[in-house]
Amino acid sequence: MKRVFMVLTCCLVSAADASAQSGAPADFFRAVATFFNLPANEVAILGDWELEADEIPVVLFVARRAGVSPEALVALRSAGQSWAQLTGQYRVNAPALYVPVRDDVPAGALEGAYQQFRGAPVSGWGDIKLTDPHIIGLVNIRVISQSLGLSVEEVLRETSSGLNYVALHAQLSR
Repeated sequence: MKRVFMVLTCCLVSAADASAQSGAPADFFRAVATFFNLPANEVAILGDWELEADEIPVVLFVARRAGVSPEALVALRSAGQSWAQLTGQYRVNAPALYVPVRDDVPAGALEGAYQQFRGAPVSGWGDIKLTDPHIIGLVNIRVISQSLGLSVEEVLRETSSGLNYVALHAQLSR
């Protein structure tokens, strides 16, 4: 009897964990849909593609800025192109990705990107070469801060925790 109880308890805990994990992407996708003024089911469809969930806002951001379809970007990304290559190809460069923040604010996981912005005059920002993690991070902090009504500084502070942006959104929305 004890063994059956323990097995049932383990199953219930596993089911609760799975349900909690599935809620985070759904909440994140709703926030992304609201940010981009899209139906939630369209964003959820993008979530079914072979793409990390925190790259979906990047797809939508770059597609909107470049005037291309999200499907085309996903196909190019799936073919092995990096976000750095794609943003360069479609001229969605560092100034378009920049999210304003005070110079004295630590930028967490995006410190490298913000050091480049802080170290160059605004007129030279077009020459800044961002890495894929920086591109993904800059788009996601914009989406998370606006969707949760938090300052960019609050979101940046939490990026040093090492969470992906879906988990970060879930943590900050509590």
